[in-house]
Amino acid sequence: MRLRPLALIVTGALAALTLTACGSDGGASATGKSATCPGGRIRFGVEPFEDPAKLTPAAKVLADALGEQLDCPVQLTITEDYSAEVLALQNGKLDVAMFGPLGYVFASQRAGAEAIASFGTGEGNVSSYTAGIWVPVDSAVREVKDLAGHSLALSSVGSTSGDALPRKALVDAGLKTADVKVNYAGGHAESLLALAKGTVDAAEINSQQLASATESKAFDPAKFRKVWASDAIPNDPITVRGNLDPAFKKAVADALLHLPTDKVGQIGALLAVKPAAPLVAVDKSTYQPLFDLAATLNLTDKDL
Repeated sequence: MRLRPLALIVTGALAALTLTACGSDGGASATGKSATCPGGRIRFGVEPFEDPAKLTPAAKVLADALGEQLDCPVQLTITEDYSAEVLALQNGKLDVAMFGPLGYVFASQRAGAEAIASFGTGEGNVSSYTAGIWVPVDSAVREVKDLAGHSLALSSVGSTSGDALPRKALVDAGLKTADVKVNYAGGHAESLLALAKGTVDAAEINSQQLASATESKAFDPAKFRKVWASDAIPNDPITVRGNLDPAFKKAVADALLHLPTDKVGQIGALLAVKPAAPLVAVDKSTYQPLFDLAATLNLTDKDL
């Protein structure tokens, strides 16, 4: 099993902050002196959890709405990878950032990211999703330990459901490094596609990607079988950089929590949050299981 280290921070990763850059009109009156508009703009990063063609317009709706609430232009960045987003926040190049749950763990440790909001359910709770490992319906693999001698597509290094949790499942099943041929496909969609095309014996498919691919008819679940699923994972947090003015951080949190449902529903749908619901407040404790996961896998700053 060829496992790459969970190297979220790499030399030169900041250069990879290539962007799908969009600007919210925000407020024309925005000045750098406003507590809600430091420096005259808000720089908002989103990790690439979905095809940019789908993610960019959905994230822009959210960014534009935030800009309107705070009367401040919002510059949206869809980062190239998890590492670029963590490093950008650490280096003061982003003010607000949306991370995958495990990405938030490292952003908290390395950049002082503070979780303030996430995608809610109609009942006002934090929405969640699950990681999964799937095989063809006629596969001899019935459980994780049966993956010995087989190939497994994972999403990308640093992904919660597409890397860390499936890797932990392999360890929990007693599999050793050389037992499984692990390939990183480059994303959740790519991992699913590898399985659908038959280029791997098994693949991670999280519940969000499963819902999206099934709806678009890119994947027929009847032809495949799930052999493992994780516990529920709290959905992606929106964070602020910890060293910013407390007044600004409070203003951002208040604005996010009062956004109309239609302003968060489009990006929420990409996270399988349906029906659309308002954002809900979260904090570090919401994601404690992910901090525990990093500790269990011995992921430290040396791994970064």
